[in-house]
Parts: sequence; C-alpha cells; structure tokens
Amino acid sequence: MVGEQLGNKIKLYRGKTIEELKVLDIREFAKLLESRPRRAIMRKYDVVELFAKRCEKEQAKGKQIKTQKRDIVIVPKLVGMTISIHSGKEYFPVKITEEMLGHRLGEFALTRKKVQHGSPGVGATKSSSSLSVK
Repeated sequence: MVGEQLGNKIKLYRGKTIEELKVLDIREFAKLLESRPRRAIMRKYDVVELFAKRCEKEQAKGKQIKTQKRDIVIVPKLVGMTISIHSGKEYFPVKITEEMLGHRLGEFALTRKKVQHGSPGVGATKSSSSLSVK
C-alpha cells in the first residue's frame, strides 16, 4: 500500500521508496504486488519488460509514447512518464504516478463517455409532432 512518512513526506510502496523500486527487476517488484497483478506480470514478463524498455527509449528521444496495450501492469520504471493510452476511439495522455503501481494502463483511459443528451427531435414524443418545425 502507498503510504507517507510523516517527517520527510517520502512516498512508500510496501515499505520501499520509488528509487529503491526502480532499481529492482520487474520479477522482484512482482513479489510485492497482490496476487492478480503478480500473476499477470509473471505470465507476461517479456511483454512488460519490452514495453518498459520501449517507453524509456521513446522518452529519451522526446517522442510521445502511444500504446493500445491496456492490459500492461504499471511497474516502477514507468513512473513519471506520460503515456497516451488508446480508449478505442482516441488516445488519452496519462501521467503515471506512484499511486498507479500495480494497476493496469486501461484503468486510467476510460472507454465509455458520460451520455450528454440534447433536446428531443420533432416526432420524438406525441406532443412534439403537433409543433411547427422551424
């Protein structure tokens, strides 16, 4: 769980600072996670490792990082990066923070929008059919 030390305001994840976590291998970090994200990382270790390396390279070049891989578990190497995640229609830029560790990328780029209804058209109700059309 993410916590804070009262004196220094240092962010902790399971008793380790972010700098300590960034040094760890992805498999070592997976041991700190809960069972479902740990299993996802262990099964797709090479996919997560390649994605993290690709993000580091693209960030070093100054490129925008875009991905459609919504099922990637967020690891410490991704903290601080801005990744554009595909929602099915468009890419949403998401800044990765310490609180997102262990979650999946897709959780932060919603695929559904809130419905915004307009005014009803002519003929939508029985009373509106008698109105004049302008």
